[in-house]
Amino acid sequence: MTAEVRTRVRIPLRLHGGLEVDAEAVTFRGLEDGGEHLALVLGTPGAVPLVRPHSECLTGDVFGSARCDCGPQLAEAVERISEAGGYLLYLRQEGRGIGLYNKLDAYALQDGGLDTYAANAALGLPEDGRDYAVAAQMLKALGAGEVDLLSNNPDKAAQLRAAGIAVRDQVPTGVFATDSNVRYLRAKAEQTGHTLRLPGIAS
Repeated sequence: MTAEVRTRVRIPLRLHGGLEVDAEAVTFRGLEDGGEHLALVLGTPGAVPLVRPHSECLTGDVFGSARCDCGPQLAEAVERISEAGGYLLYLRQEGRGIGLYNKLDAYALQDGGLDTYAANAALGLPEDGRDYAVAAQMLKALGAGEVDLLSNNPDKAAQLRAAGIAVRDQVPTGVFATDSNVRYLRAKAEQTGHTLRLPGIAS
């Protein structure tokens, strides 16, 4: 299935922390899951743009929740991609694909001692239900067949490659550990191979 660009519109971004950048928001038609996913064109993309597929996180991106590292990762990605030139793909995959309410239910189970993956499983949900095929569709519609991937998640690179996007390099993001999210980050590193430098974890 082939996607195509639907609209382009300029949006001046003013992010938490004082970061100010200009972006071009791109919408698409023909995405295979029918979702309203968005690409932000930042800086001047080159032949091999820097790209981050960022899954929506209302609690972290909007409200600054310290239970995850999503908000700081989003701000970092916007800044780094603006400097290098590339695309931030904002994917409507809340809670690693399980949705907002289910994510909050999983938080309640985490408060009882389960890690982020075990909590999803206890709810009868996938540990990680995200599918990056739409990200590949978006990149192809933007003319980006080869990218440098800004991510600590090896599954993103594997899925993009499987969908026909060449990943030249996987560029790690920063590690934004707090007392509130260190268990969450540790689970990502130990269980799904995220490249995170945390005490006691070899990376």
